[in-house]
Amino acid sequence: MTDPTAAPMTREEFRAALYAIGERQYHDLHPFHQLLHGGGLKKGQIQAWALNRFYYQVSIPRKDLTIMSRMDDPALRRAWLQRVLDHDGLTQAGELDETKVGGIERWLRLTDGLGLDRDYVKSLEGILPATRFAVDAYVNFVRDHSLLEAVASSLTELFAPSIHRERIAGFERNYAFANDSTLSYFRKRLDEAPRDVEFGLDYVLTNAHTAEHQRQCLRALRFKTELLWAQLDALHHAYVTPNLIPPGAFVPEDMEPTRYSR
Repeated sequence: MTDPTAAPMTREEFRAALYAIGERQYHDLHPFHQLLHGGGLKKGQIQAWALNRFYYQVSIPRKDLTIMSRMDDPALRRAWLQRVLDHDGLTQAGELDETKVGGIERWLRLTDGLGLDRDYVKSLEGILPATRFAVDAYVNFVRDHSLLEAVASSLTELFAPSIHRERIAGFERNYAFANDSTLSYFRKRLDEAPRDVEFGLDYVLTNAHTAEHQRQCLRALRFKTELLWAQLDALHHAYVTPNLIPPGAFVPEDMEPTRYSR
């Protein structure tokens, strides 16, 4: 039971507590990512990761628009809107302005380079059930919790630049599909993520006025890291070991899945 009279952490202590969550449980520590970045996965396993991660990518604007719907301050909404534009982009049909290409299109360039049919990727038909449940839980979380908790849940961006740098280096070193096009999403996020996290972190540090507010923010950030970890658990279970691919999910051409018994 929490003490309602407890004093809040100082700004510096609270910042350190947020960062400690990433050091302890960010999904760069997951065995699937270690295989992915270390060259230990076959092409089909990487296809499965990129396909499933696409559902997260296309859901980010929905998540951010849900957060914006909770904001009463127009200035705050304008600042948050950039996150939506970063992923949805500003390009019109047939337009080739690279500066307006969003993260969703850049992710599709990755799946293109991995040999996945773009229409199949966009259909979301082959994603794992756990992927759908986990990502939908994130959108529901920012809808059902306080604005402060919703913003705090986005602070996994604190830890993202390091995983993007590791991924770029690992892909270039280990996989033939790595090139400027397929890696463009990760390179772009090296610029976008620090900007996003600077704004979000300042908002959380400034608006978590009480010890209970701070605990709520820490729980929200833990929830987000657990959600990302759960997605990789599902991928590892389906495509690494025991290689149990759920019925209806994507089956790579270079894999023979273990069959579920009836």
